[in-house]
Amino acid sequence: MSGVRLAVDAMGGDHGPAEVVPGALDHARAQPDDHVLLVGDRDRLAPIAGPLPSNVEIVHAGQVIEMHEHPALALREKKDASILVACDLVRSGQASAVVTAGHTGAGMAAAVLRIGRLPGVDRPALAVQMVRRGRPFVLLDIGANPDSSPEHLAQYARMGAIFAERVVGIERPRVALLSIGEEKGKGDLRIQRATELIDASDLTFVGNVEGRHLVDDTADVVVTDAVTGNVVIKFFEGLSTFIFDLFREEFRGSLRGRLAYLLLKPGVRRIRGVFDYERAGGSPLLGVKGAVIITHGRARRRMIGFACEVAAATARQRVPDLIAEALREDALRADAAGVGLDRAAVDSTSDPEVPA
Repeated sequence: MSGVRLAVDAMGGDHGPAEVVPGALDHARAQPDDHVLLVGDRDRLAPIAGPLPSNVEIVHAGQVIEMHEHPALALREKKDASILVACDLVRSGQASAVVTAGHTGAGMAAAVLRIGRLPGVDRPALAVQMVRRGRPFVLLDIGANPDSSPEHLAQYARMGAIFAERVVGIERPRVALLSIGEEKGKGDLRIQRATELIDASDLTFVGNVEGRHLVDDTADVVVTDAVTGNVVIKFFEGLSTFIFDLFREEFRGSLRGRLAYLLLKPGVRRIRGVFDYERAGGSPLLGVKGAVIITHGRARRRMIGFACEVAAATARQRVPDLIAEALREDALRADAAGVGLDRAAVDSTSDPEVPA
């Protein structure tokens, strides 16, 4: 697959079309083989987009789900919402990927309801590329499933490893479970059972990691439940902001600080580059029948462009198909090893939570 077709929810996000449309157009101009479908209110999008490149078109959607709305209710009431229309384009084969900066809960629910889960996927997981020294690592789940079972964690490991290998470019990614101790067997019964399941796979499983290892080159894929994952990423965001605020106060506080900043400016710029979360583009929703990238609600033009890039790479590398194939093989391998999935536990929680 060379060029891919991206359905961009042009109405979503805190800044709406004013930032989403230019970012999507940047990708279209940089990747002329890709085709971008701007989904939203034509009357609002056309003046912002101006003359469209040959590989861009507008698909009209008359409604938008606002950030404050309850996703389940909004999806039922707004049948012509831009995120639903974008997902329908993937379901019908008119697009291979969706990019949205809109309501995270609505984006996840629309993807599951309209595009559907892959065969063998019990719960899709939301992943993110996390910064550290050197190459990033993939953390999941960060928001889709607050009550993940051991079987779900094992599936996240497989899906995250495929994304890390095919999109991030990490050969034979090392997989770890986030727990309260690095020794195998440390953690609650869920972690212990997930350890057995991942051990039975052919993944490069390195066992447990603690929170302090996340900035080390210990693992390339770190698996946890959505509550812990979301706390981790929010802490990372808050800590990095806090550190740079301290630097700013120190440098501005005196003449000596301002002189020091002049000397340290190149190094500070390089450090800021390490913490440039916009380059990650957004969070892939792994486990659905199509590439779905949910980017930050505050995303501006630059981050939207990166989100389109990640969506195109995910579709181009056939990540959804590879996940489905790998989970089929994992199920056969686990059954043969006598550690098959607890089907009753999985089936009792087969639908993802829809955050309010």
